[in-house]
Amino acid sequence: MRLPHTLSLAAALIGTTTALDPRPVENLGRGVVAVRSSDTDVLVTWRLLGLDSPDIEFNIYRSAGEDGQAELLNDKPLTSSTGTNYLDSTADPSQENTYFVRPILDDEEQEASGSFTLPADNAVEPAIRIPIRDSGPFKFVWVGDLDGDGEYDFVIDRINTQQSLEAYASNGTFLWELQYGPNSENQNNIEPGSTAISVGNWDGVTVFDFDSDGYAEVAVRIANGVVFGDGEVFENDNDDEQWVAMLDGQTGSLKAKSPIPTDFIEDGPLAARFGVGYLDGERPHLVAFMKNRRDDKAFNRVVGAWTFDGKAITEEWISLGDALVGSDGHNTRILDVNGDGFDDVIEIGFALDGSDGSLLYTMPDIVVHGDRYYIGKMDPEREGLQGYGIQQDNEDLLMEYYYDARDGTLLWEHFGTEVGDVGRGLAGDIDPTHPGYEVWSFQGIYNAASNETTTDDPELAPWPQMSLFWDGDELIELYNDGKFEQWDWENPTTSTSLPRFFRISTYGAKNPNNYNPGFLGDILGDWREEVVVTNDDYTELVIFTTDIPSDIRLYTLAHNPAYRNSMTLKGYMQSHSLDYYLGNGMDTPPQPNIRYVER
Repeated sequence: MRLPHTLSLAAALIGTTTALDPRPVENLGRGVVAVRSSDTDVLVTWRLLGLDSPDIEFNIYRSAGEDGQAELLNDKPLTSSTGTNYLDSTADPSQENTYFVRPILDDEEQEASGSFTLPADNAVEPAIRIPIRDSGPFKFVWVGDLDGDGEYDFVIDRINTQQSLEAYASNGTFLWELQYGPNSENQNNIEPGSTAISVGNWDGVTVFDFDSDGYAEVAVRIANGVVFGDGEVFENDNDDEQWVAMLDGQTGSLKAKSPIPTDFIEDGPLAARFGVGYLDGERPHLVAFMKNRRDDKAFNRVVGAWTFDGKAITEEWISLGDALVGSDGHNTRILDVNGDGFDDVIEIGFALDGSDGSLLYTMPDIVVHGDRYYIGKMDPEREGLQGYGIQQDNEDLLMEYYYDARDGTLLWEHFGTEVGDVGRGLAGDIDPTHPGYEVWSFQGIYNAASNETTTDDPELAPWPQMSLFWDGDELIELYNDGKFEQWDWENPTTSTSLPRFFRISTYGAKNPNNYNPGFLGDILGDWREEVVVTNDDYTELVIFTTDIPSDIRLYTLAHNPAYRNSMTLKGYMQSHSLDYYLGNGMDTPPQPNIRYVER
């Protein structure tokens, strides 16, 4: 299914106001990538950057073999009506083919982008493959520009008896390993050891350029026995005492550390989820949501925020215990929900003001714990951002709900007939006949804004696992347990009969994380999203990237502030947040209020 290309004049209301100052963000390159989409065709895609001129055009070049002369492929400059991709039908696939682009401004070609080389006789597949060490299974992949070349590098966990982290450059060059030591052996998903990562809904790692110098750091949680990338051993007499730490992204050496609060240390170490937000509107902050369990099975909760200036970590605020009112879930959202220019920290049942960690609002008491919730611009006609969540074992029989993310006001609720775990839910535009996003779990598909069903039969709702932008129109596609699928709004079918692009197993790939990928997000090429998985023996990162042309041109999602924050979060993996409406009838979004860091 392919919708006609219309970035119409219908208003796409932006969810937040402008921040006081532009946020420093990654100085990304063009992210050129090429895949063979057929026996005769190669699809090349590249980034439109957040601050690119609306009038920017591109030329695309190809050279064949090791010493081939670069050849201009397009007859006339590629304009805003052509997207940022090009279908090359003249390449000789038996040769190595290297692609790059040159932007054009005011009729003048600019500096060439970085290049991407498609190997000779490369398989026809929508994927690129990066060899990694044979070090055992992994679960998560984090991305960041570790070496300052403008492209995303990779950090992966290794889930062995004693856990570790490994860092790789974008071309697969191994950079360093951190060993978590004996305190990572306890990998209980509720009460893990003081250095254990990537268990249950906990991660304890994230990657970002925290000091805005053009080189990403790796934020980790450390305790006694950790061995850093340069071989230095961290030692402490108490195994339960923990620190947040910043590692040099190129070497894995320790740059700085700050103690994690010990208010609840008598109940053991704290498990942690890490993420990033611009809590003062100007600087990236490390955000940690942490818990441990008491003997009575109740939980202690801690939320903290830290900044890093290149030399020292500063604790900006800590909220804990009775100051945290409302339920938590299995993931955290970090974005500006009230339009003041400052990112906020949101759990499923409460929101904290990012500027000081105080309670911004608590969801109504009827909202309790649930596995999934989403915040974004779901209704293009309503001011601000909206939220959608599902529930687990709600005594009031609430199953799912839709709300105003500015203050937590419920806009509608759906109830069941018995207590149960809804388990899965999703939000995105899958039906162009209704304005704005659809939301669904197992109760049927509803248009979020109107609370009207789009199908009469709940069985026709697609499985609500993860969404992604893949085929080049404004509607979302679906990623479900290794299957790239879409819902056919004209001919709806059950989840087991959805139209399918492919299974990753067809290409010898599998999910490293049960039914989830290691990473899903926009890290290569144009605005559409990549899925990072692995091969059977965990010796490759297999990165699925689209092989379908699109005439829609949007700036890279990684330069949208809400989306980039969302890329740093793991927990129970969920689809990312945007602070503008991306769906049918959208308008071209305005430039984000960002600035590129210098390196």
